[in-house]
Amino acid sequence: MPKVTPEYIEQKKQMIVDAAYNVCLRKPVDTVTISDVIAETGMSMGAIYRYYSGLDEILADMVKKVRTDYGAYERIKRLVNETDVSFDELIYRVYDAMADVMEEHLMDIQKINFDFGVMAINSPDRMKRIMSEVEGQGNLEKIGVDLLPKIVEGAGSLGCQMKCSQEELLLYLSSSTTGIEKLCILSSCYGTGVPGIEARPRQLFRTLAKSVILLLGGNVNE
Repeated sequence: MPKVTPEYIEQKKQMIVDAAYNVCLRKPVDTVTISDVIAETGMSMGAIYRYYSGLDEILADMVKKVRTDYGAYERIKRLVNETDVSFDELIYRVYDAMADVMEEHLMDIQKINFDFGVMAINSPDRMKRIMSEVEGQGNLEKIGVDLLPKIVEGAGSLGCQMKCSQEELLLYLSSSTTGIEKLCILSSCYGTGVPGIEARPRQLFRTLAKSVILLLGGNVNE
C-alpha cells in the first residue's frame, strides 16, 4: 500500500472544503448537511470521515479559507502604510478598498459570512464550537486592532481632535460595516432589504468614510 503523504492529505481536505464552500454558495450555511458535501465531492461518507470528524470541522476550515481569500486586511494595510496622501484622502481610499472587496465578494464570501452571522444568532453554541477550531482574527477584527490605532495617531499628528474615544469609534465602525454588509447581502443575494433603496457598497462606504473623517476631527468639503 503506497504511503499517504501530508501533501496528499492536505489535497483531499482542500477538496472537501472547496466542495462545502460551493454548497454554501447555493444554500444558507445552517441548512447545509454532510450529505450535501458528500454529494458535491463524489466521495463516500467513509472517505470524508477519514479526514474530518464531521461537518462543523469542515466548516471551521472553510472559515479559514474565507478569511484568507477575502484579503481586505492586506489591501488596507498597504494603504495605511502609504505616506504620500493626505489624511482625508487616506480615509476615502481605505473605504473605497472596503467597497472594492465587498463588491468582488458580495455573491460568495460576503454571502457566506452573512450566513455564519445568522447561525451565530440562531445556533450560538454550534457557532462557538466551529469558531473554537479557528485561530486568529478575522479581517475586520485585524483592521480594527492593528490599523485603526495608526489612523487615529495620524489624525492626531495633524492636530485633529477626535469627537469620540477610540473604543467608541471602533464599535461604530464595526456596527456600520456589519450593517452595510447585511443590507447589500439581503438586496443582492436574497432579493430583500430596504424597499425602494438600491444598496450600493461604494456609495455606502463613501458616506461612512465622511463620518469617520468628522469623528476623527477632520473636515469634509464634498
